[in-house]
This record gives sequence, structure tokens and C-alpha cells, in this order.
Amino acid sequence: MKFYLILIVSTVLFSSCLTGVPKGKGNAITHEQWTTLLKKHVNNAGLVDYKGFIKDSAALNKYLAVLSNNAPANDWSKDEKFAYWINAYNAFTVKLIVDNYPVKSIKDLGAANPIIFVNTAWDKKFFSIDGKKMTLNTIEHKILRKKFKDPRMHFAINCASMSCPKLLNEAYEAATLNKQLDQQAKDFLADKSKNEVAAQNPKLSSIFNWFNGDFKKTGKSKIAFINQYTSTKINDNASISYLDYNWSLNEQK
Repeated sequence: MKFYLILIVSTVLFSSCLTGVPKGKGNAITHEQWTTLLKKHVNNAGLVDYKGFIKDSAALNKYLAVLSNNAPANDWSKDEKFAYWINAYNAFTVKLIVDNYPVKSIKDLGAANPIIFVNTAWDKKFFSIDGKKMTLNTIEHKILRKKFKDPRMHFAINCASMSCPKLLNEAYEAATLNKQLDQQAKDFLADKSKNEVAAQNPKLSSIFNWFNGDFKKTGKSKIAFINQYTSTKINDNASISYLDYNWSLNEQK
């Protein structure tokens, strides 16, 4: 009997070591591997050392394999699923740049029609999750926007461009997700290169124009939503204009 118990325990331990998948208290994965890479290759301004990621491609690919083989399950909490998909979007975006580096803009990686955006970088099926070919657009529009309906996600996902909300240099985790999303919203709106918040004539990121409806799904007006995260409050009757979007690569110089 002792022999069989030892054999079972040894098998379980070996299997755990073999997968190398960090888990929380339940079955959901945690994202320490991604945090390690982000802290090493992303500065506090959200600018990315893509050459550093290339040197660390083995570690990046190991984390991406964890994502690919551990899609959210039904017993994961909502925040565990939400954090997973945000991290997946950001990590696979970095992978897309790394695999095509050097590149001046993510938009150079697809044949975008200037009127109807088709065959863009966001339409590329360059990764799989749970055996299914995926695109960045699938994660953003069919999962994050459709299933979670939290407009703060727009401040968390990063499109490898200068006008995007910064790439946070730590992974999103369920336990800290709400705090992280609130802080990202505050940081994005406080960044004068991306938003010029004013009481009467604010000039905002085009994100607030492109996804106008998302910011109203909270039951608030877009202005009321924004005012939750700014020290300067925008008047209800303010005339909003939108800044041009800088699609240059968000790379450390």
C-alpha cells in the first residue's frame, strides 16, 4: 500500500512540474511569468523594449503556451476570465511585433483598407487558444467587449502604438483587477499626450469616439463616466473634439 501511495504522489508531483502552469487557489492560472517579462522589458511609461523581448523569446513563448493550453473554464470567476483575456491580448500583441520586428507601426503588418478595415494586423490568425485559431479582433470585440461590457478594458489592452493606453508593466490578476483598471483609466486620462481634459472644450483620445457606445453602457453618459477618473471635471454641455491617433510603435528609444 505504501508503495502505491508513494507512486501516486510522485506521479502527481511529476505531472505538476512537467506542466509548469502557475495556479491560484482554484483551477485558474496566474500570470507571474508575464509579470516577470513586463517588469523586465516595459518601463513605467508603458514603452516597450522589443529587442529585449526578442532575447527573451523562449520565456515569452513559454507563457504564450500556458495561455494557449489553459483557456478559461466555467469554474473560473469573472475576474479570472477577464484578467486572462486582457493578458492574452497584450501578450499576443507583443508576440506579433516580436515576430515581425523591426516595424514602424503595427498597421504596417496588414493590408488595411482605409475605408473598411479588413485584413489588418488585428485580423491575423497567428495564435490558437484551446485548439482554435484566434485573432486579436476576436479577443477584443467578441470576448472582452461583448462578454464583459466593462469599458475600462479599453485602457488595459495595448495595441503597440504611442496613442494607446500604456502597456502596464505587470500582469492583470483577478485579485487586483478592479484596482488596476481604475488606475489605468486615471493614468490614461491624465496623460496630456493622449487626452487634454478641460471643463469646456476637452480634446480626447479617439478611443472615446470609436467606442462611444461602450462608455454609455454603464448607465452613465460618456462625460459622467470620464469624470469618475479625472481631477478636472468636464461640463455636461462641453464641446468634445478628438485627437489624431499616433500609430507609431510604442518602443523604448
